[in-house]
Amino acid sequence: MPSQENLLLDYVRRLEKHKAARRAVHVRLSGLRPFNRREHHVRAAAANLEPLVKALRGQLFTLKNADLFFIYKAEAHADTEAAIQKIRYLFSDDPMLADEAAEAHRFCVWYAVDREYEKILRFAQGLTDADEEAAEATRAKRDARQTLKARQSSGSPLTPEVLSRVEAALVRADLSNLVRRQYICGVTAKGVPEPAFSELFISIHDLRETLLPDVNLASNRWLFQHLTSSLDRRVLAMLSRTDQITLTGDISFNLNVSTILSPDFLAFDDNITASRRGSMVLEIDKAEVFADLGAFLFARNFIQQRGYRICIDAMTYQVMPLLDRERLGADFVKLLWDPEMADGGDEVQEGVRAMVKRAGQSRVVMCRCDDREAVDFGQSVGIRFFQGRHVETLIAEDNRRRELLRLKRRIERG
Repeated sequence: MPSQENLLLDYVRRLEKHKAARRAVHVRLSGLRPFNRREHHVRAAAANLEPLVKALRGQLFTLKNADLFFIYKAEAHADTEAAIQKIRYLFSDDPMLADEAAEAHRFCVWYAVDREYEKILRFAQGLTDADEEAAEATRAKRDARQTLKARQSSGSPLTPEVLSRVEAALVRADLSNLVRRQYICGVTAKGVPEPAFSELFISIHDLRETLLPDVNLASNRWLFQHLTSSLDRRVLAMLSRTDQITLTGDISFNLNVSTILSPDFLAFDDNITASRRGSMVLEIDKAEVFADLGAFLFARNFIQQRGYRICIDAMTYQVMPLLDRERLGADFVKLLWDPEMADGGDEVQEGVRAMVKRAGQSRVVMCRCDDREAVDFGQSVGIRFFQGRHVETLIAEDNRRRELLRLKRRIERG
């Protein structure tokens, strides 16, 4: 599909023989602060000009940089000015409009098409040239990324020597930009997410691309586990320093049992308040429980005495019957979504429902919910909390709805 920039250039060229009694306005939303020019803000601004478009009194183009370019009949000038005033009011709290008197920061640029046609044509041509350059750069980047992924899938194995270099690099590297947050939410019957807490983790994929793009970090399970222990220590260090990572609400993060029993965790524990401990959930992989039950129970007693909560991570529906949440003393368990749970028939579904009931419906989190089927199945067997890409999509949609409602009320007040 042709871009809006190309459509604008085509429209301006065809306008050459009909430029009399035409005007144009360039609304520079790109000059606003980033939090004021997100997708829903641009849609709300463009909606003010849509009635003129539907009445065939003008043509609107929404550019990639969030700017609006509107070419209209001169007779619609008063209505266009009124629409622009409404758009201006939407963003009246932006610093750009507070400094509107400055020539370099004008919110709108007005044109008389018959007198300034060449200027408009040069502007449209410049947009398409920039668009083509950006498309070429995107293609080159995509090709490079595909090549990188091909190397990674069959990359060099992780060896002790490579691991040593990685750990040395981790000491010096700033990992705060690799930290990701994913929410654990309840989901209402109307599909509205209700956040309970959020998980903080370091993206292994991004770490590999940053430090060792040609090494398969997961090629050796034991060396990879040693690497995750090093990452655990870095996460603890970042959580101890609020200048590196922002902590809001209840959070969870993964730790190995060996990390919990290390001096690094003791140092971390000394640096946070008792009230903050109660808002933290430590996630321990089920493999750690099987590997050394005694060490797990010792670590569990220690961290629960300090006020932390525990979640057993990476449960499957086949393994979950073997581990009793209550006897293990865990506060939560995470059950990995598997389509086989829905496709396995009534017997499998009843088995999952019985497991959830025994563990406690409010104690089970279904994770890796990448589509609606996972949430629907989880709710059918009594699960109340969910995590995954589908949940993140629901959160984004809910935030957009709230923002559009806020903008609508603001327009109505205006």
